[in-house]
Amino acid sequence: MKSGLTTIEMQGITKRFPGVLANDSIDFEARSGEVHALLGENGAGKSTLMNILSGFYRPDEGAIFIEGERALLKSPRDALKLGVGMVHQHFMLVDVQTVAENIELGRATPRFVLKMSETERKIEGLSKEYGLQVHPKAHIWQLSVGEQQRVEILKMLYRGTRILILDEPTAVLAPQEVESLFATLRRMTAEGHTIILITHKLDEVMAIAQRVTVLRKGRVISTVPTSETDQRGLARMMVGREILFRVAKKAVAPGKEVLRAEKLCAMNDKGLDALKEVSFSIRQGEILGIAGVAGNGQRELAEVITGLRHATSGRVCVGDKETTNCSPWRVIKEKVSHIPEDRLGVGLVPNLPISDNVILKGYRDPPLARGPFLNGRSIADFAQNLIATFDIAAPDTNTPVRLLSGGNLQKTILAREISAEPDLLVAMHPTRGLDIGATESVRKMLLERREKGAAVLLISEDLDEIIALSDWIAVLFGGEIMGILDSTKAQIEEIGLMMAGVKPAGEETPAQTPPREGVQ
Repeated sequence: MKSGLTTIEMQGITKRFPGVLANDSIDFEARSGEVHALLGENGAGKSTLMNILSGFYRPDEGAIFIEGERALLKSPRDALKLGVGMVHQHFMLVDVQTVAENIELGRATPRFVLKMSETERKIEGLSKEYGLQVHPKAHIWQLSVGEQQRVEILKMLYRGTRILILDEPTAVLAPQEVESLFATLRRMTAEGHTIILITHKLDEVMAIAQRVTVLRKGRVISTVPTSETDQRGLARMMVGREILFRVAKKAVAPGKEVLRAEKLCAMNDKGLDALKEVSFSIRQGEILGIAGVAGNGQRELAEVITGLRHATSGRVCVGDKETTNCSPWRVIKEKVSHIPEDRLGVGLVPNLPISDNVILKGYRDPPLARGPFLNGRSIADFAQNLIATFDIAAPDTNTPVRLLSGGNLQKTILAREISAEPDLLVAMHPTRGLDIGATESVRKMLLERREKGAAVLLISEDLDEIIALSDWIAVLFGGEIMGILDSTKAQIEEIGLMMAGVKPAGEETPAQTPPREGVQ
């Protein structure tokens, strides 16, 4: 295969869903030996277009050509036979099976006898090569969302796809791992592979892509070489206006303590230590950012605080009430809101409409309820108001949330949790998968809650976001806090080393050396 030849050509692709024109006569082409970025706001049609290319959807109109031959893609298997593989934003994994079994699932060979030990060795080799550490014998239900995404990437690498579509592949990687992945992508393109990268991180587009196609409302706005544009130009094409890349964070005088964690210990789903004497506190008007590579205790920490997981020892206090191992409902009554990392599995009920999902916390209270009965008119008005306020792209309030794009799923959760006006907001990856306009909006919402006196526990793998929004930054590695830093003095390089398990020079056990009064 010669570098630079067109390997994919999509002509006049149109795809309709009930009430939505997702793709409107789109022309798109990608070449061998290039990373081609696909940009656009949530609901712009990026994932739909790539789902068509990978065989998950069939277009209503248009044609697809792969290496000059017209391709009729009736299923993902057809696409895989032609060397097209996609790592989806919402994972295609079987929870009760192991990592190795998921990677083998659907392969035509071997037909009768699986050599799982050989498969596991290959997976371990790929894991080390690409910096995507995951145990091949672990069951999917035991893995964090970040670890599950690594399995999806490994699955495509294991199958040797020549045309690889990556939907937000770096959302759960540390900066050093991102560089490692990019080095791998560069080696692949040097060998003639085609990489299509769906991302909202404009710095990544400029760093790795040779060309970028921007979609808006289901149409192609432009395809340009990255050498002929910049981040502001791309953002302007995406949303049709200028974007503020750094939100203004006002000075807020901290108030009384809202959350205190004292020597928290907890197990993960494998029965192993996930949290090891984690201690910190957050006051009114503060954001504490938790940085770390996925799988180092972030999920368990959020679940212990919100009542979804039992602590084996230690204490959690919200305000002046101890909530250690209380039920989620009791924690909610203490005005705690939670944005979980697993949107569909924990945050929402996929088959219920938007209106039902946004009242899950308040359906017992007036005006949403009249005694034991739901007030349908008030619920509809409440849901419609949140759709407008949070700019949720949906035909109406009765739309099942499973039909929404990833970004609009996140907006639905944010609408429910922030509208509850919490004293404590536990936010896990609140902008993961959101476009740059929606990211700007969500970050402003978090800062507005801070300015109104709420305490925010922000868990994110986006270090730029952590530094921009947080007042203090705690770094988790192996279930332990490596240190707590003042965000105004923190450096990405320092945080990256701590994420890899390197404590700051001269640092004692962080729980014994609080950087300020109130942090233990």
